[in-house]
Amino acid sequence: MSQLRVNGVEKSRELMERARAVIPGGVNSPVRAFKAVGGSPRFISWAEGSRVHDCDGTIYIDYVGSWGPMILGHAHHEVVEAIREAAGHGTSYGAPTELEVRLAEKIRDFFPSIEKVRLVNSGTEATMSAIRLARAATGRSLIVKFDGCYHGHADSLLVQAGSGVATLGLPDSPGVPAAFTEHTLTLPFGDLEAVRQAFERHPEKIAAVILEPVTGNMGVVVPPREYLEGLLRLGDEHGAIVIFDEVMTGFRVAAGGAQERFGLKAPLTCLGKIVGGGLPIGAYGGKAEIMDLVAPAGPVYQAGTLSGNPLAVTAGLKTLEILERDDPYAALEEKTRLLGEGVLEQARRHGIPLQVQQCGSMFTAFFNENPVTAFASAKQSDTERYSRYFTGLLERGVYMAPSQFEAGFVSAAHSAADIEATIAEVGETLAEMAQDGPRAE
Repeated sequence: MSQLRVNGVEKSRELMERARAVIPGGVNSPVRAFKAVGGSPRFISWAEGSRVHDCDGTIYIDYVGSWGPMILGHAHHEVVEAIREAAGHGTSYGAPTELEVRLAEKIRDFFPSIEKVRLVNSGTEATMSAIRLARAATGRSLIVKFDGCYHGHADSLLVQAGSGVATLGLPDSPGVPAAFTEHTLTLPFGDLEAVRQAFERHPEKIAAVILEPVTGNMGVVVPPREYLEGLLRLGDEHGAIVIFDEVMTGFRVAAGGAQERFGLKAPLTCLGKIVGGGLPIGAYGGKAEIMDLVAPAGPVYQAGTLSGNPLAVTAGLKTLEILERDDPYAALEEKTRLLGEGVLEQARRHGIPLQVQQCGSMFTAFFNENPVTAFASAKQSDTERYSRYFTGLLERGVYMAPSQFEAGFVSAAHSAADIEATIAEVGETLAEMAQDGPRAE
């Protein structure tokens, strides 16, 4: 029997009907609609620690974590108190603050490759701005990206973008002019030779190579260090700028992100999620000579009314201070490892093919016969089986990502008891799936 108590979904269903009347698809970000997994999305009322509470009164162990930012857990008391105090001084000024300077200095401490940084309002804004900057710095137009890597919904980057696009079965997106995407070269993730050949076919035309150094938007895929090192070397050899999109991995897979984990430095880095402590924020930064091209220091224009918003900056600064003080990374990795091993053991017990791939406190359970190394192999996963897995866990009080092609996240607030309870619910869910047999063809 399930160890967790789940109520009905009547209020969530009612809210979804109301939402569809006034919001496209009823949600403000597509994956929230549960289209990939079926059923009614849960409308969350509040959250604390490792738990989210829906409007029907059900409490879930949460492994979505607002898609990554909540590394300390929900509503961490120090972060909440810092936001409350900041709000008392005003919510936006449209002018510089000391808080912005302190956060920029803290980012530089965590990421030695970032000599200067510009704060923006989202990960999409960060990647879009970094691409513009790279084109200006090199005087070139072409961008290389990789199948299954998502870098926000800017026009030139919404090509073979994994994540929500893959979840909804959309190869690209209507509304993006061909003239925009013809400047984007899309290559298989992990294939260094394909990048080398692209540079040879387009000499002195490629401005930048952008990638998730550890992917989260096709699920968690960890490339060999040699691949990342090779990309940086090719960028240097051909005068292109390599951009590490660490919106998801920054402060997550290590304090200094994937760059610390692999012992590498990228010329430009994009950040988001954890750097805002759960409030909307983004950032891009890198070598001073590149960043000094950004207005008003240089000619590359980028601006934002709410950039450096004092509430978001306060939440991010307090989160980074706590991470620096408490250093939870070894414990986070161990909890995630135990969760993954427990899930794999349950899958073996019930004869269900499953791969659990982990980096730090990020993980994905792929319903796949083989390890996932790129978007092509990710797409071989059994999405119908994942849907049954997701639904079974949700009905037992465990909230996983509502898509096969997303990462899950463990927070510092997850306890050993949470991990044990989750593994038990996974066991019940997989047992039920095994009893039902394989999907009908």
